[in-house]
Amino acid sequence: MPYLVAIAGPSGSGKTLFAQSLEEQLSDALGPYSVATLAEDSYYRDQSGLSFEAREQRNYDHPEAIEQDLMAEHLRILRAGKPVQVPVYDYARHTRAEKKRCVEPAPILIVEGILVLTNSDLRSLVDLKLFINAPLDVCLLRRMQRDVQERERTIDSVAQQYLATVRPGYHNFVRPSAEHADLVVTGGGRNSVALDTVRRAILGRVSEDTKA
Repeated sequence: MPYLVAIAGPSGSGKTLFAQSLEEQLSDALGPYSVATLAEDSYYRDQSGLSFEAREQRNYDHPEAIEQDLMAEHLRILRAGKPVQVPVYDYARHTRAEKKRCVEPAPILIVEGILVLTNSDLRSLVDLKLFINAPLDVCLLRRMQRDVQERERTIDSVAQQYLATVRPGYHNFVRPSAEHADLVVTGGGRNSVALDTVRRAILGRVSEDTKA
């Protein structure tokens, strides 16, 4: 049975960096194809039936914006040793792209996103739950830089969304979900001590499962 790690935390906290660093270090230790990663953002609901203006007004920081049932189904399929076709989200169009990404099963599965610990069904599948924490002002600056450079957004639109949905979503859903975490990582995704601790714990668990 694959070992499943969930990494949650506010937008811009460094979740993706932590997940990527963890994947790299585990792959170095266990070899290629030993880790598969799913991003919660891939499961934003398809909105092709809405106008672009309507898509812009949606609240993307609420659990209902994510098709969490599909994500849980995909995790179950991967745990059963079968591949899944993961949606690809188009941030510029605020809806899913036509193409999909094939994810193959692996001994270690990592899923990361702001809301992955808010859903009890998802939590029941997870072996290790992490919450990456960082000051909100730092998160906002990182989000602005990312969205402007990578997602074709304007500074004004990022700021408006932050005030309207991102900050309320953090206080209403993201931050309370930290109570479900096995470990809260402070300092964001560059906490090398936490990364090494998590890596060692996972390798130890995988080694035990292999011997059993």
